[in-house]
Amino acid sequence: MGKYFGTDGIRGPVGGDLINADVAYRLGSALGRYLKALKPELPLNAVIGRDTRSSGAELADALIRGLNQHGVYVHDLGIVPTPSIAQSVLEQQADLGIAVTASHNPASDNGIKLFDGNACKFNDAEEARIEALLDAEPPVPEDLPMAKSYPLDAAAFYVNYVRSLMDQNCLSGWKIVLDLANGATSETTPAVFERWGAELILIGNNPDGENINQGVGSECPELLGEAVVKHEANLGIAHDGDGDRVVVCDETGAVVDGDILLGLFGLYALRSGALKNDTLVATVQSNLGLDMAIREAGGRVERTDIGDRNVARVMRETGSNIGGESSGHIIFSDFATTGDGLLAAVKLIDVMCHTKKSLSELRQEIRLFPQGTLNLRVAEKKPLGTLKALNRVVAAVEADFGEDGRVLVRYSGTEPKLRLLVEGKDEKRVADALKDLEKAACSDLDVMAR
Repeated sequence: MGKYFGTDGIRGPVGGDLINADVAYRLGSALGRYLKALKPELPLNAVIGRDTRSSGAELADALIRGLNQHGVYVHDLGIVPTPSIAQSVLEQQADLGIAVTASHNPASDNGIKLFDGNACKFNDAEEARIEALLDAEPPVPEDLPMAKSYPLDAAAFYVNYVRSLMDQNCLSGWKIVLDLANGATSETTPAVFERWGAELILIGNNPDGENINQGVGSECPELLGEAVVKHEANLGIAHDGDGDRVVVCDETGAVVDGDILLGLFGLYALRSGALKNDTLVATVQSNLGLDMAIREAGGRVERTDIGDRNVARVMRETGSNIGGESSGHIIFSDFATTGDGLLAAVKLIDVMCHTKKSLSELRQEIRLFPQGTLNLRVAEKKPLGTLKALNRVVAAVEADFGEDGRVLVRYSGTEPKLRLLVEGKDEKRVADALKDLEKAACSDLDVMAR
């Protein structure tokens, strides 16, 4: 992580040191300088979209003003899912894509995600270059001209593209619950499913600028599960605020673990010969049961650091076409360059249709190891190498588990949290190890009350 950029772009409280109109303008100007250095003799163009947060319009306006100072032609996409912005970069042959969103965070936060001219997220070196340009930016001029941009209905392009992946009325007779998180997918995802003929029950589809992710969406799937049971639906689908993630419930209302979802995609692609290089890409966060299921089917799992941009990078390096995170970021590179919650839902329904199996049946094909996780809010992210008590416990647990388990300790890239994960074949040993890790972490760090 850099000075401004975290795991997935820049993110923080609205009005704070990172997320305010002045920083957004200066970032827009820095991005303009960055693009001009890459293509000094060519016209430059960018696309920008946002989620439903009330703070998004001002931040987008400031970013556009900064880009305008360097002659960058800007298409304003309005409120659209983040994967739609990546798609628009390719359709418009743009040099830059910007998503103003804080994803699954509350409305009090906002953020900025960037896509390059290939609709891929910027790497560490590119972010470092942008940070240096941002630091060198002069203060915001007092009398800036109005932001100059041109509207583009990217949502329509996106909806039409996803609709084309399945036949009209193919889900006639299906009943599906959609939780749109009061976010960027509030109109696009229902529009897609309506064409396929499913009966829809909608949750979180009334954004007001302040209620994004508020008790709804991928972070809060309880209402989704309850609605699936109440309406006897085939499936429940939840997005996060910007639509690049998916969480699903089976017909019993039970949430399906993200690693099971990823495993099903890899398993059925392997069986049909559609998984390129027989390789599924996952992060270090994913369960060991995923590796076992894919290995038994004749494939392998390639692991990478947390973050869907890292997944996408390793997919390009290994020639794989499916990868993702247990959080619900799933990438199908034959169809998109970044995580897309709606696309992942479509691919899941495709598996259900072809196998004629319910999701509760399908999920049994991936057996996960018992896993314990804990997120501790900390006052300061001290270097992990300096946490003596925690490192001693980690070493002891790893020695005890051997090849039958693992420990993962890391800081969140977007929040002041220490994340602990323990995995093993025995549930009690996992729970005991997690308690030992928590106790050690609390002795090393100033842990705030949960």
